[in-house]
Formats: sequence, C-alpha cells, structure tokens
Amino acid sequence: MKTTNAERFIEAYNKIDYSLRSIYDFKRSMAFNDVVRRSVVLNSVVRKYEDDLIDFGRLRNAIIHNGNYKVTIAEPHDDVVAKIEKLASLISEPPVAIDRVGNKEVIIISSDMKIGKAMELLARTGYANLPVYTGDKLDGILNARKLVTVLGNRVADGINLQEYIDTTKVDTILSEMGDDYYFMLADESLSIDEAMNFFENNRKLLIILITKDGKDSSKPLAIISSADIIDMKRILDVY
Repeated sequence: MKTTNAERFIEAYNKIDYSLRSIYDFKRSMAFNDVVRRSVVLNSVVRKYEDDLIDFGRLRNAIIHNGNYKVTIAEPHDDVVAKIEKLASLISEPPVAIDRVGNKEVIIISSDMKIGKAMELLARTGYANLPVYTGDKLDGILNARKLVTVLGNRVADGINLQEYIDTTKVDTILSEMGDDYYFMLADESLSIDEAMNFFENNRKLLIILITKDGKDSSKPLAIISSADIIDMKRILDVY
C-alpha cells in the first residue's frame, strides 16, 4: 500500500521531534514548539527554519484526529512533505563536515621553526593556517591574518623586521597572538550543522582543527575555516 502524504509527514515530524529531544536532552513533557525555540540557539538548521518548524507543529496537530495517529483528517501538499522530510534528514542525519568541506591536506610545522620559514611556507602553499606542534602535541595555529597583525605591531615598535623573522621562533609569535578563542579542536564526527553553530556563536573563531578524537595529541585530519561558511550553507541548502 502506498504511503500517504499524511503518513510521510507524521513520520518526518516524529523524527525531528525525537532527534531534537535526544540530542539536547529535552524532556518528553516539553511541547514541540518549546523544543524548537530552545533548539534555535543550539542548531543552525533549526535557527534557519524555526518558523517552518513551528508551522509544521501546528499542521501536525491539524492532521491528527483527537491524537489518533491512525486517523488523519488532512493531507499535506507534496511540497510541504518534501520540505519536512528534508529538515528531518538535516536534523537527524546531518552531513559530516570532514566529508564535505575543509582543507584535508594539512601541513604542520614545528614550534621551533623560524617565522621567516613559516611565512615562506604560507606563501608557497597558499594556506592561511598552519598547525604548530611540539613533538606530537598541538601548540596552536599560525594564522596568516593574525601573523600580519603581530608583524605590523613589530614594525610600529621600530624593530628590524627582517632580523625579527629570521631569528624569532614560531612559538614566540603564537604567544603574542593571545588566547582569544580564534581556533578550536573537534573530532571527526563533527557535522556541518555543528561547525556552523560554532562559527555563528563565536565571532572570533577562525579555524576548527579536526582530529580523530578531538584531542591536541592526535594527528590533524582537516581544517575548516570561517571562509568555508558559504560552502557549508550551500551544502545544507541542497542536502
């Protein structure tokens, strides 16, 4: 027997409801509208489609007759069903970031490398971010934009820039970049939605470094930067 639009709609609605409650540990007694509104700050998909999800909650109540899932009193249009099924997929099975975006050819440098050599590497590869390691442990990310700021400050201080970059180690300049949350670590399961949420909730965040387990002692697998946000939005739109 062919599945009706109402049945497809209810199945997608239940998948969204279950996923949001499970992911964010919301109580079963919480109304669906409240689940959606509380998820807005936690989930970029919900944030984008909040009004649609609220409307779907109302439509679900209109479709179900006296709470009986086997008796429906309305059939949603094809486009409505297609949209809620898309949202159900995005929320319950979001695309994994490392599979879709980011630079997977990660070049790492040693903390004792001279700044001048690191600059040559940035220029030659065209990369904007180089993870800095001491042995097997991550010290930080050498970011080209922040590097320019630090070097500009050295020029303003009257320091001989050529001598500075020839003699100063990368770990020194990392300490001058400061700890302002411009990068973070994540494990390989990071979804595009989660990555989007991290960037949207922290405007200082420039880079997400992905390792297998999200630890600074693990090999880097990929780098996602704020420049990838446009691609991530496009992927979510067509997913």
